[in-house]
Amino acid sequence: MVKTTEESRSTARAPATTPAWPSDLKMRATGLDFYYGGRQALYSIGLQILTGRITALIGPSGCGKTTFLRILNRMYETVPHARPEGEVFLDGEDIFSLDVVGLRRRVGMVFQKPNPFPKSIFDNIAYGLRVNGMDRHSTLAEAVERSLRRAALWEEVKDQLHKSAYALSGGQQQRLCIARALAVEPEALLLDEPCSALDPIATAKIEELLFNLKDLCTMVIVTHNMQQAARVADYTGFFLMGRLIEFNKTAVIFKTPARKETEDYITGRFG
Repeated sequence: MVKTTEESRSTARAPATTPAWPSDLKMRATGLDFYYGGRQALYSIGLQILTGRITALIGPSGCGKTTFLRILNRMYETVPHARPEGEVFLDGEDIFSLDVVGLRRRVGMVFQKPNPFPKSIFDNIAYGLRVNGMDRHSTLAEAVERSLRRAALWEEVKDQLHKSAYALSGGQQQRLCIARALAVEPEALLLDEPCSALDPIATAKIEELLFNLKDLCTMVIVTHNMQQAARVADYTGFFLMGRLIEFNKTAVIFKTPARKETEDYITGRFG
């Protein structure tokens, strides 16, 4: 059947449609390679990070876990000659096209060793808020208290907010760093081995905290502790030599892995 002129015009005017970004998907990497100068560190990584879930990245040292984590908020840009190739999206937006300051506000990061600023407990939490334009003391005080409560630290420090953050224990300093990251209301939080320098009691507090934060933000954690990944993560990805070998629900990864390399690592045969 021959289309009328009006039908042809209507067809020509019809805008192209793009698939809606799934509401349960926070970030997605597709065909992601990464290079430190001439050395390739990641090979064709494809990974989906679901909203409101904890995703753990496991694997031996030097396998690309932390590199992948640092790509998610472009922290790699502090390293000369480092470059990604491929795609990473945050809520359907290409992260490499976003303003990097805005991206890091939306995707916060907590490092392996606690790194409080040489300031008071209060000023550590208020720092990012002030940078983002919050300057009324009463509003700052409310936000600082809210962040410290979310990090399960308020009751321990509420009477010493103007003391140096360095007076806190290692576990308290790590929770302070988490509170500082939470203060700007990030959509996602990246944690690079946040418990590696902590004792078992402090580690348990951090793990309980992660559970309680799932309603507030999506989390990705790098860990060498298999038991920790099994306890806290909803999904787990196993990295080996720069490649994502397997990704699935955590229970599947630890009980019935599909790849022999994954089983060998989890059971301690190598790594």
